Amino acid sequence: MQIQPRHEIMEAWRALARYSHENGRWHWSRDEARSSIADAEQLLCILAPATEVSPLRLGEPAHTAQDVREALCAMGDNIDVPVLLVRLLADYLGTYTTDDGTPVFAGGARFTLGPGQSGEITAEQRRLDVVDSFSVSVTLMLSALGFLQEFRRSLTREDLIKELEEVRDGARRRLTAAMVGLMRSFAVNVFTVDDDFGREQLRRVDEEGIPARQVVEELRATMRAIHARLRDGIVSGSGVAESRALENPNHLFECGWSWGVVRDTETIERYDVGRQPAGVAERAPYLYFTAVALDAIEGLLSTRTRLLGLLDRHQAELAEGLRIRSELTRSFWTELATFGRGRWPLENVPWRTTDGLEHEYYSLLVGGMVVQGPTLGTAVDQRDLIRVGDVLVKLAQRVRVTERAIRSDVAVVGAHVPGVKEPLRGSEAGGAPQLAWTVSDIAPRLMRGALRLAGLMTNGPARDRVLGLAQDTWHHLSLRRLVDGPGSGLWDQPARTFPGLVADGADGADVSWYHTKRVIDCLVDVGHLVSGRPPASPHLTRTAADMLREADHVLQSEYLRGTGGAGGKLKDELSGIEFVLERAHAVLGERPGTAVSWAQDALRRLDMLAAARSAHRGAT
Repeated sequence: MQIQPRHEIMEAWRALARYSHENGRWHWSRDEARSSIADAEQLLCILAPATEVSPLRLGEPAHTAQDVREALCAMGDNIDVPVLLVRLLADYLGTYTTDDGTPVFAGGARFTLGPGQSGEITAEQRRLDVVDSFSVSVTLMLSALGFLQEFRRSLTREDLIKELEEVRDGARRRLTAAMVGLMRSFAVNVFTVDDDFGREQLRRVDEEGIPARQVVEELRATMRAIHARLRDGIVSGSGVAESRALENPNHLFECGWSWGVVRDTETIERYDVGRQPAGVAERAPYLYFTAVALDAIEGLLSTRTRLLGLLDRHQAELAEGLRIRSELTRSFWTELATFGRGRWPLENVPWRTTDGLEHEYYSLLVGGMVVQGPTLGTAVDQRDLIRVGDVLVKLAQRVRVTERAIRSDVAVVGAHVPGVKEPLRGSEAGGAPQLAWTVSDIAPRLMRGALRLAGLMTNGPARDRVLGLAQDTWHHLSLRRLVDGPGSGLWDQPARTFPGLVADGADGADVSWYHTKRVIDCLVDVGHLVSGRPPASPHLTRTAADMLREADHVLQSEYLRGTGGAGGKLKDELSGIEFVLERAHAVLGERPGTAVSWAQDALRRLDMLAAARSAHRGAT
């Protein structure tokens, strides 16, 4: 890959600081009405890289890198910027908390009218909680708590310390409330073989045309462990009653997150998070909201969260409940996507949901769950990863990320602009029109999926192919940067990539924090990939180990000959060779290619000693 994540993040930060902090005043969302989601995305464009990429940290002003200072100079110097971030977090928490102390997770301006709907969205509907807000709040609060913990160590002024601690307390409260919201939004949809959901699920998994009864039996056998854990492991939050229905062996099911708090879900009283609004969302999983919930839960369970001690006792309890749900969800969708002995259902693009919706975006979401992590304690087979990679390559072509689009291309209009509309069933209560949630992040999600997959792969050619897809997707995304106006350098202007969008009035002329945040997430993932261990190569490791065994043996032979007892340059040379071999052994586990180069150097120098000795014998 030729992507330089640090450089690209610096360019984005420079544009963000110029756009958001003008004349000494911070500007929140300009392209849409403020919402808890858009404002969180704007803050995460700074806080996510600053807390997840160590060289870019902002919480220790004395150690802020020079290029970071220059990129954010429109917001102040290395001391001004973290102080400003504390105050922006205070503003965010104050804006999205009611007078009685209840955190607000409303969808607000992000709600749109559902397909075929007319009329006005009511104020009550705008106030409905949505899983996207729960999830982005979890991510933002984890980043904020990590940043505040680091910055606190640098403060000596009592007024700033007090201000920071108040923000930290508010962040902890909002984090707990968001986790409770996720607990109450988990959905288990139980149905029979003969209803619409059942028929769609069987149609989705039957790639071989086998009798329906046999498909049902094999599907139940495949899901037996998940079935049992759902029935016994869900004891609070939403999904409890539905999991009990799984005691009937004639039922099929699906699980994940609905779009909001599930209808008739009880409150979880033992946590002080203010009022918990009644749920209205359909008791069924939505792939998009399931994916964003899993991303947030992954942050809760991360090594960074654990090492920094970001969760208190109550949050750790909630995180355990969410961990169980996330593992069961990933396991379910992985088993469904890879069901059968021939072609996987995932490979039959596009994915079709049990409510009859189908799109390439759903294939991408399901594929992401297959590689998101271990499922029920089992690692994903490398051959399976290659198959998922093939699906990603196909999806990129179908949605015109790696293939040229034509004017008014249906694939573009459906996936990128305006995007896929998710009908939010249950939002139409009281005679109001049904709402929808529009998602258009297929390109950055494709890039993140490719990067995640590459990080798991050990097959060199297959990994290179997936990294090539990530590089091509980045080229697509980089072309969509705004080039004019105050937001130049940020995203999203799809008309620069897709012809005809300007004429259709969909040129995306202003900054979208929705897209900018997701592109920066991609750059953070690139940073994680290149800063981690190089890809494992069993063949290279064996080669390095064999070379080191030979070099160690030859060195010991030299010592046995008495060469080590010599003085001067010869003794220094042997000491140098010994150091080289020690270094080779030290890096063998993580960088076998480097170990090979060290071993080659040692072997060459040892052979030069042997050659010099032979020449000396010949001369005498």
